[in-house]
Amino acid sequence: MTKDLQTLRIGTRGSPLALWQANETKRLLAGAHPALAAPGAVEIRVIKTTGDRIQDRTLAEAGGKGLFTKEIEEAMIAREIDLAVHSMKDVPTWLPEGLGIVAVLEREDPRDALIAGPGISSIDDLRVGAVVGTASLRRGAQLLARRPDVKIVPLRGNVDTRIAKVERGEVEATFLAYAGLRRLGRTEAVRALMEPEDMLPAVAQGAIGIECRLDDQRTRGLLAAIDHAPTAIAVTAERGLLEKLDGSCRTPIGALAVAVAGDRLRLDGLVVRPDGSGLMTTSREGPVALALAMGRDAGEELKHRAGPGYFQ
Repeated sequence: MTKDLQTLRIGTRGSPLALWQANETKRLLAGAHPALAAPGAVEIRVIKTTGDRIQDRTLAEAGGKGLFTKEIEEAMIAREIDLAVHSMKDVPTWLPEGLGIVAVLEREDPRDALIAGPGISSIDDLRVGAVVGTASLRRGAQLLARRPDVKIVPLRGNVDTRIAKVERGEVEATFLAYAGLRRLGRTEAVRALMEPEDMLPAVAQGAIGIECRLDDQRTRGLLAAIDHAPTAIAVTAERGLLEKLDGSCRTPIGALAVAVAGDRLRLDGLVVRPDGSGLMTTSREGPVALALAMGRDAGEELKHRAGPGYFQ
């Protein structure tokens, strides 16, 4: 293969959803650049991350969402791969020096989905004291804010594993990102979709981000063709809010930005303590050109209202 057609190496986690995302990126690149459709032009390399190895505790207890990206980013810095494909909701607020998210694919439905046993079609149907499994502090906290009687227990594993635990009755319900369920063809497990006013999604949920070395002009040029600007703008607003809150897996934070009439964006944000107390919301609306500023302003407001000691 000539230098101009050197193999483009994609780094990814090995879960079924991560592999779907990597293959979708490969498909889009081949569609945008016919040379990349040739055999051997694009290679997918699976990299096991610390987050994949830890299954006995939540990410908050283990150190945060960067556990799903650390080893992949190290491989990129070492030039073992050219780009990485991530679920954007797993990407830390701050990236290693020299790396950046340079493209975002079109967002799938960002809502959370309720997975539950027979006869349960909403969180109001859960029995008093029901055991709900989730590794997400955000989902657990928002559920407790509405249903303080339920019991939250940690639930880790890939999509199929967590659905199976509900089917076996190990927990009575859980919540999963509807985007992942759609991508994996598992929507039959969904009992109900959670509207944002009932459970605000995680920052950038449903979006796929592509990271590369900022000095790699070849890869950046290839990726520019598959960047979805409306999704990138929404994610920018949401991550702006997260940045001001110093968000991590230890802080339940929700945010969702959506296009509204004209060239405008609406952003809703939320913070809540892990036990469901102290829930606060805010919103912004403005031109898409101010997406980052709106996000940061909303984050500053929530941080000021929460006061010292809230984010621990």
